[in-house]
Amino acid sequence: MKALYITNPGRTEIRDIPVPVPKDDEALLQVKMVGFCGSDLNTYRGRNPMVTLPRIPGHEVAAEVGAVGKGVPASIKPGMPVTVSPYTNCGACPSCRRARPNACQFNQTMGVQRDGAMTEYVCVPWGRLYHSPKLSLKELAIVEPLTVGFHAAARGEIKPGDKAVVFGCGAIGLGAVAGAAWRGAETIAVDIDAAKLEVARQVGAAHVINSSKQDIHAALTELTRDGPDVVIEAIGLPATFRAAVEEVAFSGRVVYIGYAKEPVAYETKLFVQKELDIRGSRNALNDFTDVIAMLERGQFPAAALISSVVSLAHAGEALEAWSRDPGQVRKILVDMSA
Repeated sequence: MKALYITNPGRTEIRDIPVPVPKDDEALLQVKMVGFCGSDLNTYRGRNPMVTLPRIPGHEVAAEVGAVGKGVPASIKPGMPVTVSPYTNCGACPSCRRARPNACQFNQTMGVQRDGAMTEYVCVPWGRLYHSPKLSLKELAIVEPLTVGFHAAARGEIKPGDKAVVFGCGAIGLGAVAGAAWRGAETIAVDIDAAKLEVARQVGAAHVINSSKQDIHAALTELTRDGPDVVIEAIGLPATFRAAVEEVAFSGRVVYIGYAKEPVAYETKLFVQKELDIRGSRNALNDFTDVIAMLERGQFPAAALISSVVSLAHAGEALEAWSRDPGQVRKILVDMSA
């Protein structure tokens, strides 16, 4: 079977590798479509410290069950359309003991610490599969990135009536916008790109702020009076890391999804004066079921998130183009059957 490898920074290669054989608790999946994640872009650029090369990328998966191991329940049948939770957990570290396996100390995400799904076939433990007969392949392929934003909304304990701000309207940020709206918040999206802000409106933002043209503080004061109850940072810049703390209301909640690529200098008195809850957000838990439900109800326009669909033969070219002009890309899907 064919697989895409990132072999060196800025270099990709399609290789022929053996079709894997499922273990007793695994399903062999025929991969239909895979999304490129921002972590894949960082790997391609040689900037992902969690990746060793060569690596097969890909953890945003739409697939069909091909074959199953003898320990897989009868409810999982060949031909079923599924998506995948791409994480692992050890069951013994502090996070696992606290029932937060998404933050497992020894997690190995597909396409990051271990080879991913940008192959024709892949084996996955059956407990990591999520089935939906209603969703298209494109919708199944965007479930996982949306769960990351949904999990951030859950970490922010967003509830009906909250005013929630999301900094950044990339794929993960749009998931956070949708997740905050799903939980009943009056959601405000902030970005410098008018097109992305328009998509944010489509996925649940009640208000948008174009920070290249508007003063964020003035706009948030007008919309919230006392500041937002929750701020979710989905950009990863020192300026927005600081803005999250500065703009959130007293006794508010700040959630960081990504991480800044350089040290961040804070006015730490705000942590104390506002008595803030500052939280990280990593991967996802049971957010898959909520995202699938949202997509099944037609509450998220998948087409608005997807920038392009390319064949496996052109996947390397798509990564190169994304690296040259990242601002023009929301989500690239690779059609493994094209």
